Amino acid sequence: MTTLQTSAILQSSMYSAAPSLLKKGKVMAILDIPKPRTRNIPLPNLQELELGRDFITSLNTTFAEKQAKTNSLVIAKLYTILEAVADRVEMHKNIGEQRKNWNSLLLTSINGITLAAATMSGIASTTAAVVGAPVVALKMSSTLLFLAATGMLLIMNKMQPSQLGEEQRNATRLFQQLLQQIETSINIGNPTDRDVNEAMQKVLALDKAYPLPLLGVMLEKFPSNVEAAVWWPHQHGSGQATSADYNGWNAKLEKEMRSIVEVLKKKDEEEYLRLGRKALKLNKTLAISGPFLTGLAAIGSAVVGSSSYFGLLAAIFGVVGGGLASVVNTLEHGGQTGMVFEMYRSNAGFFKLMEESIESNLMDRQENGELFEMKVALQLGRSLSNLRDLASSTPSRKVQDINEFGSKLF
Repeated sequence: MTTLQTSAILQSSMYSAAPSLLKKGKVMAILDIPKPRTRNIPLPNLQELELGRDFITSLNTTFAEKQAKTNSLVIAKLYTILEAVADRVEMHKNIGEQRKNWNSLLLTSINGITLAAATMSGIASTTAAVVGAPVVALKMSSTLLFLAATGMLLIMNKMQPSQLGEEQRNATRLFQQLLQQIETSINIGNPTDRDVNEAMQKVLALDKAYPLPLLGVMLEKFPSNVEAAVWWPHQHGSGQATSADYNGWNAKLEKEMRSIVEVLKKKDEEEYLRLGRKALKLNKTLAISGPFLTGLAAIGSAVVGSSSYFGLLAAIFGVVGGGLASVVNTLEHGGQTGMVFEMYRSNAGFFKLMEESIESNLMDRQENGELFEMKVALQLGRSLSNLRDLASSTPSRKVQDINEFGSKLF
């Protein structure tokens, strides 16, 4: 009751005081401000914050450990490939020395046998009038030696040990180059699975290009069509490069590289393939002539002393055929025409590899443009300015009209 009376008195006093307030130009507002209500919002305590931070830290640690484990696995794979490549370098080096010795030893042995047989045939022809065991022994010995020389020449000409030695020298050099590339990938750091796959493909491509066994997988020594040697996996660009992804490339550099590809394809590679065809033709001629002459000498030595006319022809075939066979054998294997053919074939393959590498980089720009230009210049034995001069002169003339080759090294 007292409360009601008090509120009534306050209201009456306020209404009575209102006119005086209005007269003074004052406005009085009575606001009913509600009291704030506190809600029960759960706040994390210190222990929960520590647990969250520990969880995030553990996630980062787990990711770092996983990344480190992946990198260590990649490096372990690269080291495994590195050991296999180092072993192949040693194997090809040893077998190359062995096949080089084959060439020199077989050449000396066959020439010695051929000349000894020719000498026996000549002695038998001069003493043909004397009938007896010594003449027959000389004739038989000469014939057997000529036949042995013919068989050895057939095997030697089929194998071409000088060409085999050149193959192993190339394989040793290329495996050594791959060894250095893998070591560089490891030393630079952060290798990926892509590096592992590329290294594996290069090893298998080299194994296929330069096989160690002779039976079954030996390279054809007298191919019907001369092609550039291929010892690398096929290179193809991803084609994912965009106009914004320059990586040191520009329109001028791309035009320059395309001009270089045209010069290498039309001049250098074609020239070495032409020389390879000539070397193959010469080698094939000598490989046929040697056994033919020793076989003819064997027939001549077998009929020495049969009659005056045939005896003279037989003596000529036996002596002259044996001498010419030694000359032909020396030209073929002493001159290492098989090695020359393999060298030309490998040189053509080198330029083909450069062409594929340039075309691949033009598609995806995987390597930095400036660095790649320097790499091409060094491989061709040119300075950067000299390389640009060659590229700038190519569009104004036909490639066939350019007398200068792309490479200055060989």
